[in-house]
Amino acid sequence: MDNTLKIFSGTSNPALAQKVCDYLGIKLGKCNIEVFPDGEKVIKLEDDVRGRDCFIIQSTCMPQEINLVELLIFIDCLKRASVSRVTAVVPYYGYARQDRKDEGRVPITAKLVANLITTAGADRVLAIDLHAPQLQGFFDIPVDHLAGELVLKRYFKQQNLENLTVVAPDVGSMKNAAKYATHLGGDLATVHKRRISGKEVKAMEIIGTVEGRNVLMCDDIIATGDTVSRAAELVRQRGAKKIFVGATHGVFSGDSIEKLKKAQVDEIVVTDTIMQSEKVLAAGIKVLSVSEMLGEAIMRIHKNQSVSSLFGKNG
Repeated sequence: MDNTLKIFSGTSNPALAQKVCDYLGIKLGKCNIEVFPDGEKVIKLEDDVRGRDCFIIQSTCMPQEINLVELLIFIDCLKRASVSRVTAVVPYYGYARQDRKDEGRVPITAKLVANLITTAGADRVLAIDLHAPQLQGFFDIPVDHLAGELVLKRYFKQQNLENLTVVAPDVGSMKNAAKYATHLGGDLATVHKRRISGKEVKAMEIIGTVEGRNVLMCDDIIATGDTVSRAAELVRQRGAKKIFVGATHGVFSGDSIEKLKKAQVDEIVVTDTIMQSEKVLAAGIKVLSVSEMLGEAIMRIHKNQSVSSLFGKNG
């Protein structure tokens, strides 16, 4: 890589940023991030970035407000240092689920965050699984949208799962589940669910056959764990053998780990878009890295090459 490319990391996921740099064979950009006694952050770049193509890797995961503001400050810092272009690499885009007014007097926070990133000075955004692809339209700057399924499908393909049924944990996941079923050569089923509140989900019925079969459930995010755990309990009751769960973003809020343990899921696989705590790792959850996929995308953006080719036949 030429020396016009610079990659910096916020504090949300420095391990992922380092892996991306290792893949590209470059050094991670140097910066100093300090916190004032009153909680305000200040960022100072320690590398010359004038005229460089800069990427800042920062997930807006928990604590969302702190990580989001840090991303905005970092973008402003780079712009004021006279870089040629700033790309906000947001592996996990917080507030993505608040993408519409589903009742009166509520905000569309996904759009608000997109406006903040644009106003801060980002020239483009690179994200993974935005929860809904149409969120790309919330930005007035170019968005490259990667799919975590590329990493997950490769892993489960290597497991050689026989007698497989891919189960969509809800109707909204059917399209994604169909891709896994096609790639892995399994049958397809779905769970009809009813959401009682933002924290509680009741699984109702399963459409399809899971009796005596290995089950794979894949989604873009595991947050409270309600959807996946209820679906896992349901397919277990219907006679499923082994249950595998895959998700791009492992948020694991509240008592989600305990819920998944209670559901007796055989294996849970997530990616490192969010840096996982010791509690999550101790629970035996497998973490795959998206660093190669991000590195390839960054390289292609830097060289003005096609990013969509990552999703081609041999992607």
